[in-house]
Amino acid sequence: MGKPTGFIEFPRELPSRRPIPQRIHDFFEVYNPFPEEKLRAQGARCMDCGIPFCHQGCPLGNVIPDWNDLVYKNQWRAALDRLHATNNFPEFTGKLCPAPCEASCVLGINNDPVTIKQIEASIIDRAWDEGWVVPQLPRIRTGKTVAVVGSGPAGLACAQQLARAGHSVTVYERADRIGGLLRYGIPDFKMEKRFLDRRLRQMEAEGVIFRPGTNIGVDVTAQELLDAFDAICLCGGATQARDLPIEGRQLQGIHFAMEFLPMQNRRVAGDEIDERTFISARDRDVIIIGGGDTGADCLGTVHRQGCRSVHQFEIVPRPPEGRDPTNPWPQWSNIFRVSSAHEEGGVREYSINTRRFLGDDHGRVRALETVRVEMKADNGRTQFVEIPGTERVYQAQLVLLAMGFVGPEKKGMLEQFGVELDRMGNVKADADKRTSVAKVFTAGDMTRGQSLIVWAIAEGRHAAYSIDEYLMGASDLPRPLDHGNHARPFV
Repeated sequence: MGKPTGFIEFPRELPSRRPIPQRIHDFFEVYNPFPEEKLRAQGARCMDCGIPFCHQGCPLGNVIPDWNDLVYKNQWRAALDRLHATNNFPEFTGKLCPAPCEASCVLGINNDPVTIKQIEASIIDRAWDEGWVVPQLPRIRTGKTVAVVGSGPAGLACAQQLARAGHSVTVYERADRIGGLLRYGIPDFKMEKRFLDRRLRQMEAEGVIFRPGTNIGVDVTAQELLDAFDAICLCGGATQARDLPIEGRQLQGIHFAMEFLPMQNRRVAGDEIDERTFISARDRDVIIIGGGDTGADCLGTVHRQGCRSVHQFEIVPRPPEGRDPTNPWPQWSNIFRVSSAHEEGGVREYSINTRRFLGDDHGRVRALETVRVEMKADNGRTQFVEIPGTERVYQAQLVLLAMGFVGPEKKGMLEQFGVELDRMGNVKADADKRTSVAKVFTAGDMTRGQSLIVWAIAEGRHAAYSIDEYLMGASDLPRPLDHGNHARPFV
């Protein structure tokens, strides 16, 4: 694939980012345009490796070498067809996926891997510019009805596949706009919402009905859905945030990331926000607890809001610059990474634990009492042992908890459906995404736990196939890959 000597001739290259002094004053995406000739050179780097391990890194089974080769050969329309064959929303994954495919690239054994994610994003951007992305209408209507609960990537992928199979699909979303975390969890500097909106317009043209502002289990009961639809797919995500129940947690100024990020997204969207309730980092010292993607999203947002200072805490040690011997290719590479938000400033603190929050006389947080920790294994379990003499107090008037999510919310919808849960508290599903309740299926983080957008889309497509097969006796939709029902993201 690509040019036989391309991986020797061309180094890995990505688009440049807009200057930091410019981009921290707006919420537009951070990357500059990438010239076509440079992109084609990146496609040329894709080796004729024989066994493309990038496939095992991609839950969607994207046929990556094919569209790398087609971009190199300037066959963009064919590249789009190969890309859309396995991925409903390559503009989402091309902007938001951490690219486990690149970690599995054969070239990455002893060189920089192919820029798979950038090529993917560029193919779909060109396709939209050329007008190649159009509604795909079914040849027949089946008369079958399906409700999809949740409009994140899993729900949207499931809904689009089922609509294209000819079913009447209604997507319910409790928020006031469709999109789930794509809408209110991802800052616009990572993905402007116009990219989401144009896909939703395509889906509406394909017949998908959207019902935002409808909370299943509150506005509509589970039994009402069971009575009204031939099948239901639960795609509500893992929205229960991990808390930090230590002394001082009740103080004002301590918020979950998903209390903080949606407010800024609404402001960017032009909504009127009550300044008395708006969570702002302006002129404040900020502590972000959690070093993952959500923490980085908070980091980039507080920069743009004008924080005075910001520290990001992570309890685990700092990752190495390169692969550790215990983390060989083609596993996900657990290495030190610098996102655009980290590039913009702030201090990253590793091996640190917060003991308690300290407040002022008005009940607001003023500081965090911390201690350094050492990570040790004890009979196969990880423990964090405090290091004496490393105590320190950090000033903070705003603390953001970005420590991930522990599973779906149980009250309301899940209680009413009465679906069985697994030992982790997620909705239990069999290999066909069926729950313990007749005609109720599930997909995405609600069943697999907190994971990646690429897994959510793969799960949504899997559930759509199973629902179509359940309704019609057989399915012409693409058959899902056999990853196993509880496969984890980076294995």
